[in-house]
Amino acid sequence: MKNLKVIAFDADDTLFINETYFAETEEKFCSLMSDYLSHQGISKELFKIEIDNLKLYGYGIKGYILSMIEAAMKISNNTIPIEVIERIIQYGKELTEKPIVLLEGVEETLEALNGKYKLVVATKGDLLDQRRKLHNSGLGKYFHHIEVMSDKQEIDYTDLIRRLEIQPEEFFMIGNSLKSDVLPVLAIGGHAVHIPFHTTWAHEKIDYKIVHENFMAYEKITDVLKQLQ
Repeated sequence: MKNLKVIAFDADDTLFINETYFAETEEKFCSLMSDYLSHQGISKELFKIEIDNLKLYGYGIKGYILSMIEAAMKISNNTIPIEVIERIIQYGKELTEKPIVLLEGVEETLEALNGKYKLVVATKGDLLDQRRKLHNSGLGKYFHHIEVMSDKQEIDYTDLIRRLEIQPEEFFMIGNSLKSDVLPVLAIGGHAVHIPFHTTWAHEKIDYKIVHENFMAYEKITDVLKQLQ
């Protein structure tokens, strides 16, 4: 830990609220399509299409809109009226206009670490949307670098560390996803902290406990200051 140089933060549901808004949109989508299928059936079909489309669209709101439209077409056997497609597009636009709500302790933590380490954002999603959210959050002043990644696999973190000109053991990742923010970082020799959010997208869940000398789990983001100060 004494050799740490870079502290990286995930953005969505680590710095500010995100998944809550997607869950609300999914509820509206399920209600919109309720004449065709059960709520559970609609959610299951949408999730399957989202995962299938990740390789085409990546993560983010734009891909989510396209997946909702595709799901609506499939669920309705291509009989969905144009007005429903328009409503789905509107749901997507509303997602991009959601307020940026910082999670408790985020700014306090960034202020405490600022100047002691090089702070970066390492997040995945749509480049335009993530840059907009970070700008509107007012947190940009704390970060030396913002990395919007197409995915968070070992190779993606390795590339990031190479660009930052550090060694893996000098890298410390903080995030809410065990699958994306913790496991790949540990695999390449970095340090990782899990800060849970109250809701997690099913694609980001794992079903086993992580035991690793470079892994820590805290209840809130300010707890990392015990380790880093």
